[in-house]
Amino acid sequence: MKLTVFGATGGIGQEIVRQALASGHEVTAVVRDPARLTARGAGLEVFRADLTVPEAVRPAVAGRDAVLSGLGARSRKDAGIATRLTRTVLAAMEAEGVRRVLVVSAGPIGPDPAGAGLLDRTARGLISALLKDVYDDLREMEAALAASATDWTSVRPPRLQNKPVTGTYRTVVGGFPDKGRFIARADVAHAMLAMTDDPRTVKQGVGLAY
Repeated sequence: MKLTVFGATGGIGQEIVRQALASGHEVTAVVRDPARLTARGAGLEVFRADLTVPEAVRPAVAGRDAVLSGLGARSRKDAGIATRLTRTVLAAMEAEGVRRVLVVSAGPIGPDPAGAGLLDRTARGLISALLKDVYDDLREMEAALAASATDWTSVRPPRLQNKPVTGTYRTVVGGFPDKGRFIARADVAHAMLAMTDDPRTVKQGVGLAY
């Protein structure tokens, strides 16, 4: 497939690029600073762009089979960036007639897992309160996805870890895995690539965890 990756220098974005190239996909990595992109491969195109301007992004998504985004706030002071930049991506996609998009959100944005215990519910509530600005941003981002003409998927991981890919995580379309508290960034990338051509995940939030 021909894929475009936004947030390609972030933890999940770099993994998406590496794994996609290893699987033989053609990858356009959209970055602000090409020097921060460590992934390499014969199928890689590096595209430098201002993500606040949809017209500047259109060439990066034109003719692609899918767009995958790891864009998001790295701290509370960056709250709002996920919605702003995702709207730019959506505008560029709609202008080019590209429909499939997968983005990274967060587990607490979705419903509590069925059968979640008091500890898990309390922890999710505390995290949501502490990171309210970030999660409000992600909720607004998901609302922008739902209002768009795209075939979107919002991928909702719990706490992220820097560990190798395992491929043994659990996914729940429209919900979240019971007792799921962690997942590696590499497995989030793996899941997003696997969901790219999975019709069950279209216009859905998908929780994933170990």
